[in-house]
Amino acid sequence: MEVYELLERALKQLSHKEVGLALGVDPKTVRRWQIRETEPKPYIADAIRQRLLPLGEPNPEPGRFSFIDLFAGIGGIRTAFEQQGGRCVFTSEWDPYARKTYAANFHDGRDHVFASDITQVHEDDVPDHDILLAGFPCQPFSIAGVSKKNALGRPHGFADKTQGTLFFDVSRIIARKKPRAFLLENVKNLVSHDKGRTFATIIDVLQNELGYQVYHRVINGKHFVPQHRERIIIVGFRDPVDFTWDGLKLPPFENAPKIGSILHREDGTEPADWPYIGGTKGKVLDKYILSDKLWDYLQNYAAKHREKGNGFGFGLVTPKDTARTLSARYYKDGSEILVSRGSRKNPRRLTPRECARVMGFSDDFRIPVSDTRAYKQFGNSVVVPVIAEVARIMVPHLLEEKKSTPAKRSRKAA
Repeated sequence: MEVYELLERALKQLSHKEVGLALGVDPKTVRRWQIRETEPKPYIADAIRQRLLPLGEPNPEPGRFSFIDLFAGIGGIRTAFEQQGGRCVFTSEWDPYARKTYAANFHDGRDHVFASDITQVHEDDVPDHDILLAGFPCQPFSIAGVSKKNALGRPHGFADKTQGTLFFDVSRIIARKKPRAFLLENVKNLVSHDKGRTFATIIDVLQNELGYQVYHRVINGKHFVPQHRERIIIVGFRDPVDFTWDGLKLPPFENAPKIGSILHREDGTEPADWPYIGGTKGKVLDKYILSDKLWDYLQNYAAKHREKGNGFGFGLVTPKDTARTLSARYYKDGSEILVSRGSRKNPRRLTPRECARVMGFSDDFRIPVSDTRAYKQFGNSVVVPVIAEVARIMVPHLLEEKKSTPAKRSRKAA
């Protein structure tokens, strides 16, 4: 049977546990299938194709522009720029589970470098590219005096200001490769971190030391998805352009989708092979419903803080609501987004597929990892439609500048 051939292909690359996670079954079940002790259900063949087997050959076309994807996570920023016709030529992500999800979702040829730790990659080994993309983590900045650095024979300038932080790896690559543009994404609090000094350092390095036109804006994912999620976007261009944020098309909040739009329909119309739903009606599995013990704890915790005048507590949502921000800690208790099942029933967590949807990923995005890993990955991701909208207004300036570059050089030579 074809299903056994597909299973063997998957097991050449993945362990029984990994295959089981992706298919929503126990590893022992996978072993029984492999030795043909039991027969997989008919939908398993399609599930293996969709979730576990390679996506096929990468697109041979060079793309309208090239980009690199640093601190890539599961590829949310990449997804947005590929929609604009870009081609990724280099990826860096240190987390092995995020790398697994990333690799399951993107066509990458032999010429594509996938580095694990960008701090260990020399900037000369990074391919040339038109745009640098980075959702870099923000670590505390320690700004030492230039005179002290000079006395010790150490570098100053941006190296002095950012050494020891992951932004340093972004800035050193920009300094060496001089891409036409960049996009950086971070939490909103980056602006106020260390009384604004961290953000001021970043802008100073990008604008005054690396010489880029820099623009930044805080955008709420709530414009596109049913989640309140504010993130700062920093974009920069190497050469003068007339970029402005005025071109952004942000749907009014009152017209934005509500949480009901991302929930499983539970009427039998969704793929029966998803590991998050079951039965003929496609009901969400019981494992996502909070236990009595956890639900009691969360209610008591919220009541205790209400008495003190605090706002701490769980976030219960109905299909007509907008959720709080999904975080990487969602796997612990799901408290920030709990789906109401009525006053007499315990609420439930979002499933990983619903988390993908609330971040703006399409339903064909593969989730080859455990629920715990998936929750962390989506909680750390970007809202894809937000980045896509920024990419939409960035790319025309990039292509215009790209076309004009030869002419600029010939005039300079003349």
